[in-house]
Amino acid sequence: MSAVGEGFPQPLRTPLALTSVHACAALVAVVCVAGTLYRGLDERGAALAFGVLVAVGELARWSGAEERESAPLGAAGALAYALLGENGGAPTHHGPLQIVAVVVAAALVGCVPHVAHGRGPALDHLTRRVLTVGFAAVCFQPLYNEGRLREWDGPAYALLLVALLVLTALCDAVLAAVMAHARTRWPFGPLLRDELRAMLGIGSAVCATGAVMSLAVAVVGLWALPVFSLPLLLTQLSFRRYAAVRTTYRQTIASLARATEIAGYTPAGHARRVAALSRAVGRELGLSEPDLTVLEYAALMHDIGQLSLVDPVPAGATAVLPAEQQRRIALLGGAVVRQTGVDAEVAVVVERQADPYREQPVTARIVRAVNAYEEMAREAGPGGPLTALEKLRLGTARDYQPEVVESLARVLSRPGLTLPRAG
Repeated sequence: MSAVGEGFPQPLRTPLALTSVHACAALVAVVCVAGTLYRGLDERGAALAFGVLVAVGELARWSGAEERESAPLGAAGALAYALLGENGGAPTHHGPLQIVAVVVAAALVGCVPHVAHGRGPALDHLTRRVLTVGFAAVCFQPLYNEGRLREWDGPAYALLLVALLVLTALCDAVLAAVMAHARTRWPFGPLLRDELRAMLGIGSAVCATGAVMSLAVAVVGLWALPVFSLPLLLTQLSFRRYAAVRTTYRQTIASLARATEIAGYTPAGHARRVAALSRAVGRELGLSEPDLTVLEYAALMHDIGQLSLVDPVPAGATAVLPAEQQRRIALLGGAVVRQTGVDAEVAVVVERQADPYREQPVTARIVRAVNAYEEMAREAGPGGPLTALEKLRLGTARDYQPEVVESLARVLSRPGLTLPRAG
């Protein structure tokens, strides 16, 4: 997720649907823990080994990462335990209640250091872990314990585990999209699409490792867990480094965008406010995550062409300039962006700011409308937001796409909206 403007708009109150999902996960966890305490642990060695693995995975969880799954080792260990049928050739007898109880206890233990440092645990993260592991365990364990799967062997059994893991991953993606939609009110379809796309990354590694762990433990016993944990730990480290590079890249772009503020061409914080609001409008319109990244970068750098001006535009308000001068600034800005080595798609958005909106890509339409709104609202004083929206609506026949303006109005009307301050 983005560091600029991501996470808003947020409702002031937790939506009822999200509260219901959290309550359902809490109820499942309480029932499973109580049932396990009442009946006692079966196969305590396996329960302890998988519990330690899940706890270590949660300890290795990182916050602020762009990947949807921030604790892949914990997820893989939990899924492997849910799909465990044999341990060193001997059939297991633990059921779904024990599996969920062990995973919940281990996840809470692994979250203690994060809580101590003020980094969690994330309630949505724990909710998804409980419900997805419970789903996998309910699909597999009753069938195995009743002996219906013991005739499956070799490739057929492995394919069955993979199919169950894929189904579990799909359910997790739907659950994540539902919770994000309930929390933010962004369109459900694009949220689900982004979750499904994320499955192709670390999600596929989690599913593959979970299946391999389950099959390996069935043959050689619990010693397989540390062996097959290593590749996923290395993968997690690679994703963490990639996330760090992306963060540094974004910070570099933000620093370049501040050049116009430092030189006195634009007000302090203008580029960050336009970027944050543009990203929210893009979410409202259903843009995918890659398009949102391009949109954010272009919004940050949309005024960089003003550095070519001998005399700064008053308050940096380019929306009131003649069309020819706007086009010149946009083209120069695009040329500067290309020289910095930023993605060419960002340069295209910047250099097409002055084109008629019907000829612009949707990302350029968003930046154009949001930039105009920010400039108009700043100039109009206390009643600026309403005045600026009215001016944008009057300009939809020629300058601004009506759908973008209405999406902007919806974003601004939501409670809890915060924008970066000046400076």
